[in-house]
Amino acid sequence: MLHSEEDILQAVQEDEWMMDVLRAASTLELRDWWVCAGFVRSKVWDMQHGYSGRTPLADVDVIYFDSSNAKESNEKALEATLMQRMPAVPWSVKNQARMHTVNGVAPYTSASDGMAKFPETATALGLSLNTGGEPILCAPHGIQDALTVTVRPTPHFLNRPELHAIYEKRVASKRWEKVWPQLRIIPIANPAAQ
Repeated sequence: MLHSEEDILQAVQEDEWMMDVLRAASTLELRDWWVCAGFVRSKVWDMQHGYSGRTPLADVDVIYFDSSNAKESNEKALEATLMQRMPAVPWSVKNQARMHTVNGVAPYTSASDGMAKFPETATALGLSLNTGGEPILCAPHGIQDALTVTVRPTPHFLNRPELHAIYEKRVASKRWEKVWPQLRIIPIANPAAQ
């Protein structure tokens, strides 16, 4: 069981595959980069459930922030580079300097700002490497929901009524509770529920 940020970082350091993914992403030398979302969340939830194996990921999300080159074609080239390094990984690379246009919101100010606007707090988690090659964690909404295996809307989704249905549909379609039966889902209509 994980109880703290230190526990999460230790678990990542002990996971050879996760460290290989982080090292591969670091070779791109991107500005403000993070491997995020399910890559981190699923690891935490697997450990909280006592699973010895890894729950398969639909994709491995790499985000970064570079306003000097916000073309989608650049993201595809970066994905291709990562595919050459680790072909078995389902890479997805997104520059947060352009994702506001896709999501129809005000421009993001950084990769972590984009991450903060993900639908669920437990998904708004990212890992990167410091200059010493050790993992660091970005958690704009903290780690408590990830540790308690709770799905709750981020303030961005909670405070925008036009996004409520998107959150509810996404959570229902993921069927996470089938993989992680201890999961507690907080409906957007009652985000303060305990």
